[in-house]
Amino acid sequence: MKTDVVIIGGGAAGLCAAVYLKQKKPELSVRVLEALPRVCKKLIVTGNGRCNISNKNISLERYHGQNKEFCRYALEKFNLSVCEEFFEKIGVPFIYEDDKVYPASLQAGSVVDCLRFMAEELGVIIHTDTKVTNINTLGKDYKVIANKVSFIAKNVIIATGGLAGGEKYGCDGSMLNILQSAGFGVVKSTPSIVQIKTVNDVTKQLKGIKVDASVSLMKDGQVLRRDFGEVLFTDYGLSGPPIMQVSRQVSRVDGTIISLDIMPNIDYADLCLVIQKRISVMKNRSLEEFFTGMLNKRLGQIVLKLAGLKLSDSVAVIDNAAIEKIAHILKNMEFNVIGTTGFANAQVTAGGLDTTQFNPRTMESVDCKGLYCVGEILDIDGDCGGFNLQWAWSSAMCAVESIVGNSVC
Repeated sequence: MKTDVVIIGGGAAGLCAAVYLKQKKPELSVRVLEALPRVCKKLIVTGNGRCNISNKNISLERYHGQNKEFCRYALEKFNLSVCEEFFEKIGVPFIYEDDKVYPASLQAGSVVDCLRFMAEELGVIIHTDTKVTNINTLGKDYKVIANKVSFIAKNVIIATGGLAGGEKYGCDGSMLNILQSAGFGVVKSTPSIVQIKTVNDVTKQLKGIKVDASVSLMKDGQVLRRDFGEVLFTDYGLSGPPIMQVSRQVSRVDGTIISLDIMPNIDYADLCLVIQKRISVMKNRSLEEFFTGMLNKRLGQIVLKLAGLKLSDSVAVIDNAAIEKIAHILKNMEFNVIGTTGFANAQVTAGGLDTTQFNPRTMESVDCKGLYCVGEILDIDGDCGGFNLQWAWSSAMCAVESIVGNSVC
């Protein structure tokens, strides 16, 4: 089955590439090969179903990889403005909430539908339930084998993503294995933007409680990453946006600690004064009720237990040493990290194909002309907040511009 361009992977980057190709050069024949029964299954759940499609503050500092400079050109050339214009043309206007960008519908499903509808209208042929098992060279063309059917194309765009989401979203790493077997170098893949497992004696007791906190991922007293937001205590450890934001290095660095400052708007010295004043006001109460009205009751009781106090005792037993201990726990509640909840729960993959093997202006393989890799399969990943979808759009458009410029038809 001969075609001009085969796109492997019908996710965000793959469908964007397909539509953009046909918009730029309608005469090209384009086929998308998707392993699942439907396209963009993972995109449907992004942003809690609202689809955080990009971010107003796209910058290199929000991206990661062994060589994050690789993504600079794509992100600058095909920036938020270019992507907004692209989506406007397919029926998806943007709205802005602070720095985050969403479709006006606030429905990820509508983004998928508009990409799919436009692809079909432009003549893109989409093959679902079509899992690629190998890619071979055939003269100057590529032979893509899927379901015992061969697709022959001069250009191939690989947009299969990494391992994040697991097999439920078709993210089994098989394409990485195929490319590695073909000689491509791979940077170890680890989960990112994912919940963190901790020694959970305390978190189990606090299960279901949410608290705004400053979150620091620590190693030997050094801060590896810091973020702020709503933290959720769970039976396995910790979750919530700031936890997921600092999670990238958990699978890459052993012996880390999560430190929570659950009173981030007050410094240590002032907090000691607040506790001291509270003692004088509540001296006739039991410690069980000391933090009632100031903190979540269960959280307050755990803090006092961690400080070595008995809840049945009177508030009056709190001396200066206990005040300092309580304040220290409130400003630095530590949890030993034992891992993450894995790829099945991760939003993105850290690692992937070594980017030194690709041209940063085209996403084309340096050694295999006509073979392009875009999106998450490359060793580039972004922070939570629309950065990874922007990379999907930008890298896909880079590859398309190269193919169009090479006049393949």
